[in-house]
Amino acid sequence: MRTTFALCGLALLSCTSSSTATTAPPPAAAPAPVAATPAAPPPLKVEDPYLWLEEVTGEKPIAWVKERNALSQKELESVPGFADLRTRLKAIYDSKDRIPAVNVQGKFLYNFWKDEAHPRGLWRRTSLAEYKKPAPAWELVLDVDALGAAEKKSWVWHGSQCLPPKYERCLVSLSPGGSDAEIVREFDAVKKAFVEGGFSLPEAKSQVSWKELDTIYVATDFGPGSLTTSGYPRIVKEWKRGTSLSEAKLVLEGEASDVSIYGFREFDHGKTRDWVGRAKTFFSDETWLREGDKLVKLDKPDDAQISAWDDQALLRLRSDWIINEKVFKAGSLLAAPLEAFKAGKRDFTVLFEPTASTSLDGFEGTKTALFISVLDDVKSVIFVAKRGKKGWEQTKLETPKVGTFAVSAYDKDVNDDFWFTDTGFTSPSTLSLGTVGKPKREVLKTTPAFFKADGLEVTQFFATSKDGTKVPYFQVAKTGLKLDGSTPTLLEGYGGFEISLTPYYDATVGAAWLERGGVFALANIRGGGEYGPAWHRAALTHQRQRAYDDFAAVAEDLIARKVTSAQKLGILGGSNGGLLMGVMLTQRPELFGAIVCQVPLLDMKRYHLLLAGASWMEEYGDPGKPDDWLALSQYSPYQNVKAGKKYPRTLFTTSTKDDRVHPGHARKMVARLLEHGADLLYYENIEGGHGGAADNGQRAQMNALAFTFLAKQLGLP
Repeated sequence: MRTTFALCGLALLSCTSSSTATTAPPPAAAPAPVAATPAAPPPLKVEDPYLWLEEVTGEKPIAWVKERNALSQKELESVPGFADLRTRLKAIYDSKDRIPAVNVQGKFLYNFWKDEAHPRGLWRRTSLAEYKKPAPAWELVLDVDALGAAEKKSWVWHGSQCLPPKYERCLVSLSPGGSDAEIVREFDAVKKAFVEGGFSLPEAKSQVSWKELDTIYVATDFGPGSLTTSGYPRIVKEWKRGTSLSEAKLVLEGEASDVSIYGFREFDHGKTRDWVGRAKTFFSDETWLREGDKLVKLDKPDDAQISAWDDQALLRLRSDWIINEKVFKAGSLLAAPLEAFKAGKRDFTVLFEPTASTSLDGFEGTKTALFISVLDDVKSVIFVAKRGKKGWEQTKLETPKVGTFAVSAYDKDVNDDFWFTDTGFTSPSTLSLGTVGKPKREVLKTTPAFFKADGLEVTQFFATSKDGTKVPYFQVAKTGLKLDGSTPTLLEGYGGFEISLTPYYDATVGAAWLERGGVFALANIRGGGEYGPAWHRAALTHQRQRAYDDFAAVAEDLIARKVTSAQKLGILGGSNGGLLMGVMLTQRPELFGAIVCQVPLLDMKRYHLLLAGASWMEEYGDPGKPDDWLALSQYSPYQNVKAGKKYPRTLFTTSTKDDRVHPGHARKMVARLLEHGADLLYYENIEGGHGGAADNGQRAQMNALAFTFLAKQLGLP
C-alpha cells in the first residue's frame, strides 16, 4: 500500500549482507515507558583534526583511502579460501535460478535482472503464462550495461514509473555509480527507446510522478534555495510537456528545515487522486489532496500516515489519537470512507489494534480485500479484511506454521489475485499466486538451496536488558549445538527508524557462515518496529542508550548460555546498524572478538551537517541543542575513542559514492582509532552508494572481505 511519503529512499536502511520456526517463547514484555534522561557528565570536548577526510573526492583523502584499501586487500585476499568464497557468492548473486521479482503493468510482467553477463542489469518483460514456465522467454526493454557503454557512464538502475492504464510511457531513473542522486528520462515502452525531447531531469535527488501523458509532478533541485537542509527538494511543481522546467507551475513550497516535499498521482480502482505532502520531519507530515488547483488539507495527526484504497481512507497511527474521548491506540490501522473523512467525520473502523506482543507490519489492497500483515513476537501472521453487509470482516490467511510472509496485489484494478512470498532462515523463498477466497495457491517459483541447511534449527530467545525489558532474538545453529562457549557466532542488529528485522533466507550468511559451522543470531532491539511505535519511541533521541543496552544484553545472553564466548563473538551492522557497531566498539569492547561496521554514522556531533543527516534529527536529536548533544555525546563513537583502551579488531567499510551517509564518518573514525594504536582494517568501495556495491561483482567482493575477516578473527574453519 503506497503511503503519502516513501521513507525507503531516505531512511538509514541496513545495508548489511543480511537483515533480516521457532520454539515457543515466553511472552515479550511490554516496552518500558519513556523515562527522564538520567544525569550525565558534561559533554565531551574533542578537537577534530580529521575534517580533511570529509572532502569526499579530494586528492589527499582518496590517496588515504587507497592506502587503507591496499592494506586490507593484501591481508584478507591472501587468506586461504577468500577467492573461492568470492567466486561462490558471485555465482549465487548471478544465479539464473533466483526468483525474478516482477511488477504487473497492463499485460506485461516487468523484471529487472542482473547476472554475470549483465552486471548492471536488464529491464525486461514477459507474460503471466510465460512467467509460469520454468524458463520464461523474456523480451528485452533496456540493457543498462549497453547504455552505460554507449554513453560512457557507470549507470546503476534506480527504477521506472510507467503511466497507467496503457503503461506505454515511463520515467526511468538512473544513478551514476549508485548514489541516491539520479537522472530521470522519459522512455517509450512500445518503441523501447528514450523519447527524444521528452521529460528529462539532470542529476539530483528528485521525486517525479506521472499526472497524465503530457504532465508530470516534479520535486527536484530547481536551483539555489530549492533544497531542504537535508538535501532533498522543498518545492514540488507541475511540469507540462513542451515547456522548460523553469516554467513549471508551483504546487507547494515547504520550509528549508523540512525533510522533503512531494506530489504524485495515484491510480486506484479506475480513479485518480493527486497527493501533495510536506514532510516536516522524518516521521511527520502535512498531507493534501489536490483537486484541480485547490489543495484540500487532510486533518490528521502529523505523525499518522494516510493513504487510500478504493473509497476508503486508511490511517496508520504512530501515537494515540483521542477523538470524542475514544482512544485509538498508537500502532493501529483505521479505515473510514474518504469523502466522509474529508468532510470532517471521524467514524472509524479499527482494522488492527496492537497488543503487548503484536504490531502492524504492513497492509496491501487487492480489488475487494485488504491484507493486513502482523508480527506476533516477530513472527508473521496475515489477515484478510473485506467489507460485507455488516461492515468489515476479517479472516486469517492460511499460511505455513513457520516463516516470514509477504503479500502484494497482482493488479488491484483488475482482480483479487495476489503474490504470496514465504521465506525463513533455512527455507528457500517461495513465490505463489493466489486469489482472495480461494485457499489453494499456485506455487510458481522457489529459490534454490544455495547452502546446506541440513541439521540447522531456528530458535527464539529473550534476553533481559539493563532496565528489565525482554528483548527477542533469533538463533540459527546446528541441532544439538555443544554449549561450551567454543562456537564462532555472528550477531546482527539495527534498532532504528521503526524498521523490523524478520527471518529470511540469506544465502550470503548461509554459504559464508552457517554452512561452515558458525552460529547466526538476529537481535530485535528497541528502536526498531518489531513491537510497533512504542518499541521505536522507547529508544528515540535521549533514550537511545536503550537500543545499545538491548544489543549488549543479547550478546551477554549468548555468552551466558555458552553458545559462544566473547573471543568467539562477532557482530555486524550497516548504516544505523553501523552506528550500533561503533557504540559497541567504544562502550562494550570486552564483549566481542570482531566487528564489521558498514556504511556507518559515527560522528554524531556533525552528522546533521553531512549530506542527508539533517533528516534524521527526529531519530537522534539535534547536536546543536545543548541538551541533545549532552545525550548524543555519551555514545557518539567518534568522540568516545579513548587512548590506552583495548578494542576488538574491526573492519570498517563504506562507499565513496554514498551520498546518504557521508563516507567521512568511517574515514575519520578509522583515523582516530589508528591515532590511538588500534588494530583495524578499512575498505572503501569507490562505487555503490549507500548500498555499498553497484553490481554483483562488487557485492561479492565486499561480502567476501567481511566474512573472511570475521572467520579469521573468530576462528571459523
